[in-house]
Formats: sequence, C-alpha cells, structure tokens
Amino acid sequence: MKIKKHSLALALAGLVMSVTSLQAKMFFQSNSRHSQDSLQTETVNPESVVDEVVWVVGDEPILKSEMEMMRLQGEAEGMHWKGNPECAILEQIAVQKLFLHQAALDSITVTEAEIAQGVDQQINYWISMPQIGSKEKLEEYQRKSLSQIRRDLHDDFKNRELVRKMQETLVSDVKVSPAEVRDYFRKLPADSLPMIPTTVEVEILTQTPKVEQEEINRIKNQLRDYTDRVTKGETSFETLARLYSEDPGSSRQGGELGYMGRGMLDPAFASAAFNLTDPKKISKVVESEFGYHIIQLIDRRGDKINCRHILLKPKVSQESITTAEHRLDSISTDIKNGKFTFEAATAYISDDKDTRNNHGLMVNSSENARTSRFAMRDLPPDIARMVETMQVGEISKPFVMTNAKGKTICAIVKLRSRVKEHRATITEDFQAMKDIVTVKRRQQIIHDWVVKKIKDTYVRMNPRYRDCDFEYEGWKR
Repeated sequence: MKIKKHSLALALAGLVMSVTSLQAKMFFQSNSRHSQDSLQTETVNPESVVDEVVWVVGDEPILKSEMEMMRLQGEAEGMHWKGNPECAILEQIAVQKLFLHQAALDSITVTEAEIAQGVDQQINYWISMPQIGSKEKLEEYQRKSLSQIRRDLHDDFKNRELVRKMQETLVSDVKVSPAEVRDYFRKLPADSLPMIPTTVEVEILTQTPKVEQEEINRIKNQLRDYTDRVTKGETSFETLARLYSEDPGSSRQGGELGYMGRGMLDPAFASAAFNLTDPKKISKVVESEFGYHIIQLIDRRGDKINCRHILLKPKVSQESITTAEHRLDSISTDIKNGKFTFEAATAYISDDKDTRNNHGLMVNSSENARTSRFAMRDLPPDIARMVETMQVGEISKPFVMTNAKGKTICAIVKLRSRVKEHRATITEDFQAMKDIVTVKRRQQIIHDWVVKKIKDTYVRMNPRYRDCDFEYEGWKR
C-alpha cells in the first residue's frame, strides 16, 4: 500500500497547544448561549488565544491548533498554498471532516494492522532522512519516545486512510471509453499535451540463495519454544509477537492481522489458520513465501477469521549469496556467448514465478491497468539503479535485492526497451492518456460530491474567515 509522506512537523506537538475534539465540543456546547450573533459581535484579540474553535462542520469542530499543525506540515514539505494560506488550510481541514463524517455513516473502517503498517513506514521514512538517521536521533529531535511518536501518528494516519477509502468508494465505478480519451486530447493544443516521462521495459532472472538447513532448524525450534512458553502460561502470544515477530505490519498489534478471507492470505498460511478451531491452541510451524509462522485463532465471522501470528525469517549466509551470484554470472556469460537467450533462460532457471512464464518481463500493475512499461520511479530501487545507466539489450551484472515478500534474492536484469521523455501521442501513449482523463473524471466527481455535501451540512464559521476566497461554494451562509 503506498503511503503519503507526513512531515516531521506533524509530531511537534510541543509547538502548539491542542485540545481534543471532545473537549472542543464541550467548550462549544457550554458556550451555546453565545449564538451566531454573539460570535459575530464578540471582540477577541486572536494573538491572546491559545486555542479556539474557528469553524464547525456538522458536529465536528476545527481548532486553531489543527490549522497551525497543517501549516507546519506544509512548510516542512515545501507546499505552496493557493491564495491565502490560512483560508486554504481551513478549507482543506473542513473538506476532510466531510469525508470522515460520510465514512462513519458508510461504516468504512481502517484496521489496526493497516494503521500500524502505515505508521511504521512513516517512521522508517523519517529515520532514513539524512538529518535524522536513527531512532535515537528521531526521539531526540521530537523530544518524545518512539512509542509516543507512534501514538501521535495513530489518529492522523487513520483519518487519512478513512478519507482515501471514502474517496475510492465514490469513484470506484468510474469508466472512461477510448472515444472520450480521444475527444479530450483532440481539443488540447499541441503544446498542452502532457509530457510522458522516460519509461523502460525490464526482464529479470532471479536465483534465491539457499538457506542452510541448520538455520531453518534454528527458526523452527525458536517458534516451537514460543509455543511451549505460551502453552505453559509463562507469557502471552501477543507479548512474544510484539517482541520477536518480523512482520512489521502486525507485530505492534501483538501479531493480530484483523478479519481476513482465505484469498487474502498466503495459501499455506490460510490452510493452517482456517483449520484452527480452538483459540487456546497454537498451530504447528507453517512455512509460507514470507518465512515461518505460528498462528493463534482469535475469532471467526462467516468466511473470515481474525488471528495472531509470529513470523520469523531465516537468515541467508554470505556463502549462499556468493554461490547464487556466481551461478548468475555464469548464466550471463552463456547468454552473451549465444548458448541460449535471456528469455529462454528465465523459463528454465529463474526462481521468480511472477515473471518466469512471461519471458522474464516485469509487469507494472496499477488500479487502472497492467503494462510492461515502468517510469524509473516505479521500479524497485535496486533494479532502477542498475537500469539507469544500461543500454537497450544489455544484461546487468549480478546484484542482491530484497523482493516484495521480504526475501533476499540475487538477480540479473536485461533492459528490453527505453522510450525517452516525450509529448503524449494517442497511438503510443493511450494508457497514460486514459489514466489522465480518468483522474480528471474522478476529481470532478469528488468536487461535485463535496459541493453537494456542503449544502447538506451544518456549517458555522468565525466571522474573520468570511472574506476568504474558497475553492468550494456554499461555505458562507
């Protein structure tokens, strides 16, 4: 799941004093006798207010501190607000409140596992920044423990995900025909046609370094020891998952995955999990594409289960990696000497089942289409670094990377084609142009929904914002 980058400023709560929405509601209700008239006539020095309710959308207040936090975030991310920043920020928060309200009405939810994964990705992004570099530096920078940072990010990420899911629900049925695409771009001047970034097609051949049996036995014995400790009542499954599980998306939640259907899980994992009937029992050690697991049932709801698991991943020795690299180097030499083609080699030698039957050709899947073309930013980073300086038809030297399952693999790649940056044409770039029209259609649907929602929602605004030039109509009444 791609997660939007938050700013470090989001967690700098010490810069601004904030109050909870519940506190704000209590404040607003306790002063309900000061009606709209008193709100308009009362004179308060804005500089003397620590925090205040500046707007109410439905039954949700917008606080001055919320605006300040978003302003800090925008500054840290280099955002440029259209028009008056204070007005633009206020409207953006108000629109978010509309989506959150509708998400609640439509029973849209975000699981704790999703939140934990998003928060982990955000924290890892911060730690990767040059000015941070470690967990300790992040804690020092924000003057908070890592657990406090996680708590601060929890609700923010949850709300962002709820808004995203609500928007996806609104535009899920959008379809664009070829005729609509041609008609849209036919009306554009030539110099207004979009620029298509450089794209490449890449073929990949992988070898998975062999994990020593001794390492596999170590992992299995460790998992069996966890089972014994839980069974004997020495500790809980949740505690062990938090301490030792190597699944970042669930370990923070005590290994809990949330309710999932069989098709959402690795087949071997699903088979073991759905065979569990007693929440007090723990599964035998299960091998999946991600590593080795033990599983504990929490609950069943129809055809979905909620379970906990502990994942351990065997470590690959440097000797095994070197052996795999040497084999790939030998394969590359044979290809260059004409003994067989790269494409033929992938069918018989490559361990990558996703590309093996496609002559090694990598596929770029999105919500709109599947294509063999990748913009450089969409390739896995290790592959992008290799491909960047390669010539078409060239085969890379062997390199080590981590695949989508979190496993260490060795690979060689062949650059099949490169199309340099250019202005879009309907014959060569139809899918990219269709995506552009689809995005615009979705944006229009969301815009129209917001306008309609504003009309049907109670809005109360501090008078000093009535001169704002808002993007959406209907706020001022």
